[in-house]
This record gives sequence, structure tokens and C-alpha cells, in this order.
Amino acid sequence: MKINVAVAALAALAQESRLAIFRILVQAGKEGLAAGVLGDQLGVPPATMSFHLKTLSHAKLVKSRTEGRYVIYSANYTEMDKLIAYLTEHCCAGDTTQCAPLKNC
Repeated sequence: MKINVAVAALAALAQESRLAIFRILVQAGKEGLAAGVLGDQLGVPPATMSFHLKTLSHAKLVKSRTEGRYVIYSANYTEMDKLIAYLTEHCCAGDTTQCAPLKNC
């Protein structure tokens, strides 16, 4: 992952509502959620939700698809994994036992 891509992703997640949206989408799985459902869950108005989803989409953290008249958003796990790998690339000076994934996740 290039540094500018990582910076864009981290900048997108550095806002409270966008981080909450992304976390909900990660928990929702590949099926994702409609923008209106996300807005209802977070109490975010449609125009504001659209702005946040656009920012997350530009950062490649979320994907969208159309189902009927609904736009369904889902987390882009591939890009999320790339960001995590970039952030932990040289973790713990190469001692992978210190960087083991948490078992309680």
C-alpha cells in the first residue's frame, strides 16, 4: 500500500461518524446495509450520510451496489486488510510473537 492511500484511509476514519459507519459495515459482513439503515442506526441525516459514505468510498474503504432502489454499502475488507498490514508491516522490530492477533476479537 502506498503512503498516500494509507493517509487517505486514515483521514477518512479520523472523523467520528465515518469511523462509526465503517465499524457497523465491518460488523454487517459482506451483505452490507442500505444507506438509510445506516442513517437510522446512527441518527445521521441522509445528506450527511451521503457525504460520509462518499468520503469512505473515495478512500476505498467501502463498496456500494444497487439493489432495486436501494444503494447497499459494505466494508471493503481487502483494502481494510491492506491498511492493517501497512500499519503493522514492521511491527515489534520483526518479533511476530509480540504482534500476534488478539484472540478475543
